[in-house]
Amino acid sequence: MFTYSTSGTCSRVILFDVKDNKLHGVKFIGGCSGNLQGISKLLEGRDIDEVEKLLSGIKCQNNTSCPDQLSKAIAAYKKSVAEGQN
Repeated sequence: MFTYSTSGTCSRVILFDVKDNKLHGVKFIGGCSGNLQGISKLLEGRDIDEVEKLLSGIKCQNNTSCPDQLSKAIAAYKKSVAEGQN
């Protein structure tokens, strides 16, 4: 399970797994529970590159959003994989 600490959003942490480049088990800690549960279900099994591109740049407050933070979390995950940390 990859863990990402968010910045500038009501959610504090995003957790997710990746298998075969597909997103699984997305969970937001904090934030708008219903909306974030819906986002998590909609993204289940989707390609991480597609999700990263789709959600990047969505703004809510502080010039970011929970979806935007998930795109940043995916980028951090991919960087950790490239560096052999995951």
